[in-house]
Amino acid sequence: MSEEITKSPKQSAAETRHIVMPDHTNHYGTLFGGTLMSWIDLIAVMVAQRHCGREAVTASVDKLNFLEPISLGDHVILKASANYAGRSSLEIGVQVSKENPYTGVVTRATTAYLTFVALDENKRPCPIPKIKPESDVEIRRYENAILRQEANRNLIKKIKDNGKV
Repeated sequence: MSEEITKSPKQSAAETRHIVMPDHTNHYGTLFGGTLMSWIDLIAVMVAQRHCGREAVTASVDKLNFLEPISLGDHVILKASANYAGRSSLEIGVQVSKENPYTGVVTRATTAYLTFVALDENKRPCPIPKIKPESDVEIRRYENAILRQEANRNLIKKIKDNGKV
């Protein structure tokens, strides 16, 4: 019997930065939500591909919270890591902060959770490495991801039981 492959979240984690330019903003001078969503999806897919070692596609955006507006000229810092892995899918958490480039003040602006599915050469879901959290933060994120998975399953079951799906 072969040993199950595991990876720690830090093995596939990613970080990137952007500067908010005029073409990224709406008429209020703040970052378009859709632009930020695309940046979130891009960093999340990089983490998913690194964790899975293969093609991975967005299955769902499970939660997206806009906490603070991001303004023209702000630096945007996106940090993403794999929180939990099932058989062929995994949850990626993305934390978005804004940084004032003149004062250095950093504020959490957005949080997001996305689910990705790994695909084989025939574009079918395939097995992926499990997550092995190591730090206290990674363990907390892993445990919280399990709670979110259970809550999603329970919600789907309730909706089906009500005949709404």
